[in-house]
Amino acid sequence: MSIRRTLRVAGRALALSLVLVISQLPVATAPGVAADSGGDNGPDTELFSSGLPSWVHDGSGARGEPADNGARVVSRNWVGQRALDLGIRSPSLADVGMVRVLLPPGWRAQPSKEWPVLYLLHGCCEPADYRSWTEFTDVRRFVADKPVMVVMPSDGSAGMYSQWRNFGMATVPDWETFHLTEVRQILERNYNAGTRRAVAGVSIGGFGAMHYAFRRPDMFRAAASYSGMLHTTGPFVPEIVKGILIREGYYDWRALWGDDRANRELWRAHNPYNNVGALRGTDLYVSGGNGIGGPLDPKPKFDALEPAALYTSKLFVRELRTNGISVTTDFYGRGTHSWPYWERALHRSWPMLTADLYE
Repeated sequence: MSIRRTLRVAGRALALSLVLVISQLPVATAPGVAADSGGDNGPDTELFSSGLPSWVHDGSGARGEPADNGARVVSRNWVGQRALDLGIRSPSLADVGMVRVLLPPGWRAQPSKEWPVLYLLHGCCEPADYRSWTEFTDVRRFVADKPVMVVMPSDGSAGMYSQWRNFGMATVPDWETFHLTEVRQILERNYNAGTRRAVAGVSIGGFGAMHYAFRRPDMFRAAASYSGMLHTTGPFVPEIVKGILIREGYYDWRALWGDDRANRELWRAHNPYNNVGALRGTDLYVSGGNGIGGPLDPKPKFDALEPAALYTSKLFVRELRTNGISVTTDFYGRGTHSWPYWERALHRSWPMLTADLYE
């Protein structure tokens, strides 16, 4: 056997091993220990208070206008004075998709005002799904006095913020259309969401933030990735993606973007690293740790996902800078793939994320 063939076989064996290892990792984003939120019962004490606020009437202020493709709200649940869960019957998902919205102070009193919007995206494999940001961070308290509408949509267990290829036979689920067309139009038409937008996400949600920013360059003024996977075609990174999909029950991972070799151009079309040119003019923030337990971890630990995210994030940043595109980074050394670090990252990146949102 030639040396080249031996290396090829060894590489494929290593790749298969990596898929199997990743598929067994507990990649659901562990909450860890969040920073003090100012109350003994955690950041969501008021958010999940029982009963409707006295100022909410039956109509809830929504006019009920659907999105262009017919997507419409089919359930609405107030979970606090300015926190709202919407169930949206989505043609793009062929199902009901959920979104949690934190409405800004003054929203009720200013029915004609359009509010800037921050999308916060969750990671893969997270049982809390669209609720994860409010369950695992202090975001509700943090934005309580800020004139920004915060939108936290579901991406399913591993939707990858993408339209699935399904071997060319169907385009459902199409999470990109759900988030950027259906949710956006419903919030703009019924809840006074404006057109000044930013997007940020954790883990696969960090990929989603940069993915959406380059695919819709006129939609977002700023984008932030916290421990995101930002080079999905890098060495052995497709195996991480495959492992995640397999872990979540998508055993034929080719349903997403096809085979990473036979459909390489489609993989590249969804890869932030290969599309940095479209991010020119967008304010960008990238952060991550090295996977070794740090100051926000309750005890010493190491995880395998954070170094992989850091590796792809650094490649992405290098590609941005090679192309003369500005980016703010926070590679903070010790830190794991967990919510306390992402809560801190949101706080640190907030000035950049919102600099162009306010009039």
